[in-house]
Amino acid sequence: MKHLYLGASVILAATLSACGGDSNESDAVVDEAVRTPDSIKLSYVSRYSTGSFDASAAEIPAYDAASQRLFVVNAEQGELDVLDLSDPENPVKIDAISAAGIAVGAEVNSVAASHGLVAVAIEADPKTDNGFVALYQASDLTLLGSKEVGAQPDMVAFTPDGTRVLTANEGEPSDDYQIDPDGSISIVDFSDPANPTVSTADFTAYNGQEDALRSQGVRIYGPGASAAQDLEPEYIAVSADGSTAWVVLQENNALAKVDIATATVTDIVTLGESDRSVAGNGIDASDDDGVIDIKTFAGVVGLYQPDAIHAYTVNGNTYLVTANEGDARAWGEDNDAYWGEEADEDAVPPVVCMPNASLGFVEEFRVKHLVHNSGFDRRCGDDLPPQLSALADGALLDPAVFGYCGAEAGDSGDCRDDDVLGRLKITWTMGYKTNADGSPKMYNDAGEEDAGAGDRIMYDTLYSYGGRSFSIRDEDGALVFDSGDAIEQFLASDDCKLGSDRSIDCADYFNTGHDEGDAMDSRSDAKGPEPEGLTIGQIGDKHFLFLGLERMGGVLVYDITDPTAPVYQDYLNSRETWDVDPDAGNLEGYGDLGPEGLVFIPAADSANGKALLVVGNEVSGSTAIYEVQSVFNE
Repeated sequence: MKHLYLGASVILAATLSACGGDSNESDAVVDEAVRTPDSIKLSYVSRYSTGSFDASAAEIPAYDAASQRLFVVNAEQGELDVLDLSDPENPVKIDAISAAGIAVGAEVNSVAASHGLVAVAIEADPKTDNGFVALYQASDLTLLGSKEVGAQPDMVAFTPDGTRVLTANEGEPSDDYQIDPDGSISIVDFSDPANPTVSTADFTAYNGQEDALRSQGVRIYGPGASAAQDLEPEYIAVSADGSTAWVVLQENNALAKVDIATATVTDIVTLGESDRSVAGNGIDASDDDGVIDIKTFAGVVGLYQPDAIHAYTVNGNTYLVTANEGDARAWGEDNDAYWGEEADEDAVPPVVCMPNASLGFVEEFRVKHLVHNSGFDRRCGDDLPPQLSALADGALLDPAVFGYCGAEAGDSGDCRDDDVLGRLKITWTMGYKTNADGSPKMYNDAGEEDAGAGDRIMYDTLYSYGGRSFSIRDEDGALVFDSGDAIEQFLASDDCKLGSDRSIDCADYFNTGHDEGDAMDSRSDAKGPEPEGLTIGQIGDKHFLFLGLERMGGVLVYDITDPTAPVYQDYLNSRETWDVDPDAGNLEGYGDLGPEGLVFIPAADSANGKALLVVGNEVSGSTAIYEVQSVFNE
């Protein structure tokens, strides 16, 4: 039978009674900090709620064991909430750390805790200016020191010895695309906190190598951007010995390897894509058909584009786990001048759509609009990126690839129907046929290659966003395992249940958005459930992955002790209400929406002697505490 051991020291009979087992079993005491469980499961314990809806009021959590404090990024307030977790069943806010003392208008982006210290990544105002990292004493919140780093430090991580702090300086452009700072990784030595020193690993050595990077599969595609400007660090993993960092370049679908001692980027590795034509890599591609329909599509791939990454060690080898969320660039999308005014030939005088491509850059486009037989002009002033309009007057699908859905020469057939590929959001920036020099091959309306008079491009591959999966890679970035369509298949299955009491069928709300109610299938056209945040916890000799699904919500748990063969353990989604839209007025009964950051607390470090998982939920503004229960087969 299975026995659940709920703490570092518990009586077996009480545990069995709690899970409905035989209370006549002999008493036993189990230390879950050292004993290896056969499996684990999650149970809801409590939450702290800010009461703010869809304002990113609870994003990234970090935990200090000595003070039993949680530090949670509250982006709405631009500060760090400090929660007392000495009683995990009743987390209480006791203080806050503001970035105002570091720089005027600055706001907190990320947090990490180690050795009684708390490191905070702080974004400047405007975000294109250099940001800061600040170090605080966890026990009394004393500011120990701060240092200027690169533009938009979006994630922060300690080296294992707690002496150095790394920041992923994303360096996103301004919304109007007039300023585009370099991306970089700052390494701040806080050995003497009052006098920190900073070294910067940047990408300037790759300037001039853009074509070579593109040929390897690295996405360098921002208008006019150098490699250093275009590469945007998102998340950092650090090796157990503190010598190496791996940095996700999400929009670029790549991974940078950094030598920490020399602050040098030693390699940039493309992450490839998931082939949606292969069994086990299918997707539900439509949000408009009202059914769950996970299937394969020839000619469609998913760019992995991970968000979170963590490292762990098995038998002396380092492995990297990524949450393959996907992300598109969308700058200037709220600026009418970027799109231009919608054309109206019947107006007096006629309205001519005149977009301004210099005021933004949007790469996302639906398949149905991309390959419409009448071309692009019909979308001008609505959602047609002017950079796409400058590339060609229209686009076609290659019949040799997409003939299965009716594509013919000059006609996309049924491929653009809403229940086939029409609703799927892809990037228009890649996948079309090119000449040897990289320029697009041009085709006429009949689908014939015509370098002279042709005004259409032809796509033989459609690149969608995100793997909708998690991956495990070796230290060189080579793929060891990918979960393929397992997450969507699970969410569609009878085994998947929602709510802290697991009473609601997942399939009834499959691929629902985190800010929606009764919206089954609404995210299928985009990135599905969107695996975004993750953490890894070790219990005994086993390593467990806790994976947050940003849109669908909840946390998936896998045993990843064997990196080549992860084993599903559990899924807990503590969103309680699903049939009406959430808003600020009804938030109290909703539970947790939009998991962003996760932190595992070993039993030896928690206040109640039980292993815990803490999840920051950005849409509900809540910090949820789950118990990680060890299960033993006896």
